[in-house]
Amino acid sequence: MSQGSTAQVRLDAHVRALRRCTTCPQMHRPAVSGGAVMSKILLVGQAPGDKEPTLGRPFAWTAGRTLFRWFEESCGMSEASFRASIYMAAVCRCFPGKKATGGDRVPSREEIANCAAWLDAECNLLEPELIIPVGKLAIEQFLPCQSLADVIGRQQRIRRAAREVDLIPLPHPSGASTWPRMEPGKTLLGRALQRIAAHPAMAAIKKKSVAPRRPRRSLTVT
Repeated sequence: MSQGSTAQVRLDAHVRALRRCTTCPQMHRPAVSGGAVMSKILLVGQAPGDKEPTLGRPFAWTAGRTLFRWFEESCGMSEASFRASIYMAAVCRCFPGKKATGGDRVPSREEIANCAAWLDAECNLLEPELIIPVGKLAIEQFLPCQSLADVIGRQQRIRRAAREVDLIPLPHPSGASTWPRMEPGKTLLGRALQRIAAHPAMAAIKKKSVAPRRPRRSLTVT
């Protein structure tokens, strides 16, 4: 078995185990996964909403439509292409549930710590060259984030699971957040997407996804 095949088998087993996780009693299962996609780019969301467990994939609702539009416009990648070529993780993989006052519950520190082991394992399995954390909760798992304006639009070298990797954060695409649509957020978001589009890991994915054209066969007229 080749090294690539071995890595895929290990990632398949990882995702199966992730989907069976029952560690956090307050979380609403099942855990949501984007699938065992071998990729050098790792996108890290915050936590699934109430629709994602039923639909069976991350960013499956309105925030996802905005997120994939960003990548369509900046990188020329459709949602289907993105899902097929980039590993999609999260700070917490299960829906946290609703707050009594409305809105989704923020995961506890213990729940975040429990799920961090899955993220560390993915960093070791995939050896990513680029991590894209989406939203403040996700960004804070990699570096301090007092203000989105301090980190969005920048590329930084960080260390995670004993590995050095490039980090380019994005704001959360929730419709409830006006930050990406107002200055300086709008400009900084555009700058971040440009950096992602120009990153060698993204260039390699786009090059691989473009299939070579077959030469056209001439027609013989008889």
